[in-house]
Amino acid sequence: MKRFERLEQIRRMDPEKDALKIYRLTAAYEFPWDFTRALELALYRTYAVPSIGRLLAETAELTDRTQKRYDDTALLLDAVVEHGFDGAEGRSAIRRINQMHRSYDISNDDMRYVLSTFVVMPRRWVDAYAWRRLSRHEVVATTVYYRTLGRHMGIKDIPGTYEEFEDCLDTYEEAHFAWDADARRVADATLGLMTSWYPGPLAPLLRTSTFALLDEPLLRAFRYEPPGAATRALVRRAVRARGRMVRLLPPRRAPHFARRNWEVKGYPNGYRVGELGTTPVPGVRGCPVRHSGTSATAPVE
Repeated sequence: MKRFERLEQIRRMDPEKDALKIYRLTAAYEFPWDFTRALELALYRTYAVPSIGRLLAETAELTDRTQKRYDDTALLLDAVVEHGFDGAEGRSAIRRINQMHRSYDISNDDMRYVLSTFVVMPRRWVDAYAWRRLSRHEVVATTVYYRTLGRHMGIKDIPGTYEEFEDCLDTYEEAHFAWDADARRVADATLGLMTSWYPGPLAPLLRTSTFALLDEPLLRAFRYEPPGAATRALVRRAVRARGRMVRLLPPRRAPHFARRNWEVKGYPNGYRVGELGTTPVPGVRGCPVRHSGTSATAPVE
């Protein structure tokens, strides 16, 4: 297979009808490393919305059990990519996601914003740092894929196009990004987890490199000291250089799903999708999703 042969395959497909297949090819074959980094940053920036950051701090999942929460999030989301919305494992993953969300008072606006980060941040990352930019087919397929996921989660008023998702994200961040001490604790814990994956002496360098990849509004919301212009330029050039090197490699022949990521460390003996995540807190309050039926327009039970 030639380097751009899979892209040619994607362009022969229907981005609406074949959205899952295209998204799987894009995320698991073309850009697995880039999508992992982009989705990490996507989730990271949601903490800067105080209503989200405070809730995550209250659950203590991202401060006391950071590695487990990272693993569970990656594995649940990726089970849907690997097995689809109709597959047993995919449905089980969505069921667990909904069971956890319904235990907390989460607004539809916050849920829609988080969904928007999954659509927008991978495109922005890939276009900035990966070995090629996303094609329009891939952008449309990603949008359709997450619209479908959002419907399974019972999210209302989901944007219809990529451009609408992007506007939703930018508008929401402009209105809601703000300092919150609890949200900062969640951000610090997540950053600490990411640096813990590497030898200890590298931690300061990795923190600085991460800050160099964050935008100014996010740095301000967390009150992180922004790196200098030279540091930011150096880090971003280094990530782009990695993309240029990947372009010279032969295309991936087998899919790389999140369960193969070395950063996922909590299940050395395997796991069951239906047992991932947290145990719902007794006393459901303010359920953010509807719970009737199992079609694509209602959350999976």
